[in-house]
Amino acid sequence: MKKILIIFAHPRFENSRVHRALIANVSNLEGVTIDDLYEEYADFNVDVEREKGRLLDHDVIVWQFPLYLYAPPALLKHWFELVIDFGWAYGKGGGKIRGKTALVCVTTGGSRSSFAPDGHHRYDLREFLRPLEQVAYLCGMYYLPPFVVHGTYRLTEEELKKEANLYRQVMKKLSQGVPLHESYRYDRLNEWVTGKDG
Repeated sequence: MKKILIIFAHPRFENSRVHRALIANVSNLEGVTIDDLYEEYADFNVDVEREKGRLLDHDVIVWQFPLYLYAPPALLKHWFELVIDFGWAYGKGGGKIRGKTALVCVTTGGSRSSFAPDGHHRYDLREFLRPLEQVAYLCGMYYLPPFVVHGTYRLTEEELKKEANLYRQVMKKLSQGVPLHESYRYDRLNEWVTGKDG
């Protein structure tokens, strides 16, 4: 069984019904660890050695966050700057997390159609996630398509439950070590589970 580390960053988690549902639906899965950055490091004083140890102890790394002005929240960016450093994660003497699997779980208020060349945001959502993809590449990790929840403000309770269940199914597949090559056929991991393109 693969061990999954969800590095979760939400500065207003108590107000997020979507992330509360996502986290609640996977937190009791065997082998899943939730690393709640804003809960543990509200002062931004990240315990770098502790975080590196957590990375080493897990096989799959998930960066979960709401998209804020086209980027992750500040504490997650700070985490990257401190933890993913030269000589440990990459570069000469690095490579400590090489071969691990990485992915993003992201939520946004914008609809899927708004993240398109002819949409309100002008680019596909994955374009805004390129820096994280490049970090994974730099570290020699296998980067999967993202798990995305669009239109968070308009989700009904039934729709939210469906997305949370899809997230749980993705985590279960990853923990079971199923072959990942099929996931690359899809734009979102949501579709990997359903087998339907969005």
